[in-house]
Amino acid sequence: MSMGDVLKLAPVGRYKLRYLDAGEGTPVVLIHGLAGDYSAWLAQIEALRKNFRVIAFDNRGAGESTQVDEPVTTADLAADTLQLMDHLGVPRAQVVGRSMGGAIAQHMALQAPGRVVSLALCASFAQLDPLGRRVLLNMREALEWRMNWADHARHSVQNFVSAEFFNRHPERVAQIERLLGGEKRLPACYIRQNEACQNHDTIGDLHRILQPTLIMGGDSDPICSLTSTRALGAGLPNARTEIFSNASHFFLMEQPEKFMQLLTAWLQDNEAA
Repeated sequence: MSMGDVLKLAPVGRYKLRYLDAGEGTPVVLIHGLAGDYSAWLAQIEALRKNFRVIAFDNRGAGESTQVDEPVTTADLAADTLQLMDHLGVPRAQVVGRSMGGAIAQHMALQAPGRVVSLALCASFAQLDPLGRRVLLNMREALEWRMNWADHARHSVQNFVSAEFFNRHPERVAQIERLLGGEKRLPACYIRQNEACQNHDTIGDLHRILQPTLIMGGDSDPICSLTSTRALGAGLPNARTEIFSNASHFFLMEQPEKFMQLLTAWLQDNEAA
C-alpha cells in the first residue's frame, strides 16, 4: 500500500466489505482465498496500479469485513463482489482470484457474464478432488480442535509450499506461518468458508463461462492439485493453462517474478476487450 491509500467500507446488503481502490485505468478485481484478506495481494496491487484501476477487498467473514457465523456459499460471495462493483461504479472488470477467490470468480462469470471481461484463476478449482477435500478438512479440524490460529498455522503451513521451498527457505516459511497464525477473524467464519470450498461445484457449468481464462497452478499443490487444474482446463471453452514446476498452492510467493510476468501480460492482452 502507498502512503496515501485509504481503506474504506462498502455497504453490501446486510454486510460491509473493506476494500482498497487504487490506480487508474481499466478495472481489475482481486479476490483472495480462504486464508487471509485483501493484503494477500499487496505485491500485485503495487505492480498493477501503475496501469490499472485495482480493487482488492476482504470477503465477507474475513479481515475487517462483516463477520457472522452463518452458512455461506461461493455463489453468495460472488454476489457480494458484484455488489461491491456496483458500489464503486464498475460495470465490467477483469477478475483475478486465488484458490477460493477463483471459485468465486467462476460464479461471477455465471451470474453476470457481461460484467466479467476475463478471468485469471490461480491455484483454483471447479471441484476439489479427494486429496484437496482431505487437506481442507484436516486444516479445519486442526482449528476446531485447538481454536488457536497459531496452532492452526503450524499444522497447515506445509500444505502451501513445495517441499523444496519448505526445506530451502525456513525464514520465508516462518513468515508465511506468522501470516496465517496472525488471523483475527472468527474461527466460525473460516469454518463456514472452508465448507463453502468443499461444496463448490461448477464442473457442469464451466461450458457456460466463455470469457478468456488464464489458469495457473503449482504442480506440487495438494489443495488444488493437477487433477483439479486439468478439470478446469478441460471444462472451460476459452482457457489457457500455465503450470508452475516444483511449486505449490502459494506459487505466487514461491515464484513471484514468473507469476507477475504472466498476470501482467494477460491483463494487458485482454484490456482492449
